[in-house]
Amino acid sequence: MASSASPISDSGTGQTSAMTTDHISSDTAAIEVRNRGLLTVAVMMASIMQILDTTIANVALPHMQTSLGATADTVTWVLTSYILATAIAIPITGWLSDRLGMRLLFIGAVIAFTISSMLCGIATNLPEMVLFRCLQGVSAAFIGPLSQTVLLDINKPSQHAKAMSIWGMGVMIGPIFGPVLGGWLTENFSWRWVFYVNVPVGIITVIMLLALLPHKDTRKRKFDLFGFSMLALSLASLQLMLDRGHQLDWFDSAEIWIECGVSIATLWIFIVHSITAKNPMFDRRLFKDRNLVSALLFMLVIGLIMFATTALIPPMLQHVYGYPVLDAGLLMMPRGIGVLLSMWVAGQMVNRIDPRYLMVTGALISAYSLHMMSGWSLEMDWRPFATSGFVQGLGMGLIFIPLTTLAFATLPPQFRTDASSLVNLFRSIGASISISILTALLARNTQVSHTDLSSHITDSSITAFDPSTFQRFGGYADTLYQMINGEVSRQAVMIAYIDDYYLMMFICLVAIPLLLLLKRPKGPLEKVTVGE
Repeated sequence: MASSASPISDSGTGQTSAMTTDHISSDTAAIEVRNRGLLTVAVMMASIMQILDTTIANVALPHMQTSLGATADTVTWVLTSYILATAIAIPITGWLSDRLGMRLLFIGAVIAFTISSMLCGIATNLPEMVLFRCLQGVSAAFIGPLSQTVLLDINKPSQHAKAMSIWGMGVMIGPIFGPVLGGWLTENFSWRWVFYVNVPVGIITVIMLLALLPHKDTRKRKFDLFGFSMLALSLASLQLMLDRGHQLDWFDSAEIWIECGVSIATLWIFIVHSITAKNPMFDRRLFKDRNLVSALLFMLVIGLIMFATTALIPPMLQHVYGYPVLDAGLLMMPRGIGVLLSMWVAGQMVNRIDPRYLMVTGALISAYSLHMMSGWSLEMDWRPFATSGFVQGLGMGLIFIPLTTLAFATLPPQFRTDASSLVNLFRSIGASISISILTALLARNTQVSHTDLSSHITDSSITAFDPSTFQRFGGYADTLYQMINGEVSRQAVMIAYIDDYYLMMFICLVAIPLLLLLKRPKGPLEKVTVGE
């Protein structure tokens, strides 16, 4: 990495510009603020509020179904509409921030999120709820990248690791505490309080941001409408395919084939357009940065480990082991404790040792935690859940902070919002793809295992099936059949979960070489150049 600026030619425009981060050479913050501590609190309140809403509504769906007059299939649009709107809106965060200003967009997004949360709480039917959740998802899409950008801008480069550890705690803890908080609010108050709880938090956050968040210069930037349309159509088609695939039996459905084809075709058009257009949606110099590209690829794995496990484990605890919803949520909390501990360690160590060592160690620990999960059985108590969750939290914290820090280490400040939106987008895509694939595999492997186990239940293996013995049960014969089938089904589901954990462990190990592609800056005070 060079210690001085070198010009970089933009192949799309033919213009040459020296993209250097001169602020790094003096180790000063890009934006000076009066009270960095209070502003950090306000930013994290907005970020945690937005992240919690990705999971807090999950446990309240059965209650919403009755109130909104929805069916078991259609009520899932309460979740899908939020995810879909967020995925589509994230890519335009950088353009809107440049045109409107970071302060106006951030405060406006928090206000819109608060209002849409209140509207979700007073919704009387499913169409209203879906509309309000879409509005909530759009505003949430801006809060995530902007909160990360603000923390990077108001802290010195030498403090970026600590800033990202604070931001990462919200990202990692939100999906874990969301179901617990949602279950408690639903059981003690109403499902509507899952959304109402955002209103007072949002009002306080807006007041603090109005008082503390500084202005940032705007710049003229053309909007790539065609590129955005292609990317939005690709993401929407992909999300619809993933959400409806299991319900429609995947590629046995014409709809899934159409959505898959549209997603691939529009993504290809977007890539070609981004390479050839004069003013593409994302500056091409972003993708010359090896750290950012490597981080984006590994963010797909982060989405797999962080969100897929939190999506698989709570239903397993409730349906297979019979834990109540609150107990299932509490068993997820050791994971959060591990995350908090390791993130603090990573924030302290990332500038002292090679961050890649921390990330590889974290990935190996995460893979080991998945290996522990693959050894679960139906006869164990709560302790293996807590232990493996804590271990996985330790691993994830060691990965997330160094990865996020290195992803932005070689980027100038003007690229941070775009880069942050890409990081959030890739993490969301990784979560969506992994959850859909693992859920489909869970259903398929359950059927396969059930068939295999059932083939071994004969009159020779179980004496109760001997006709001479079976007659003694009289009218209880059907009940006996149901009991045996229920146990076979429970064993088959457990085998399917174990298969999922094995697959996740394998993916985690295979992805480790991506971490070795990252470059470590020679020091936090060094001048770095994009594209070298």
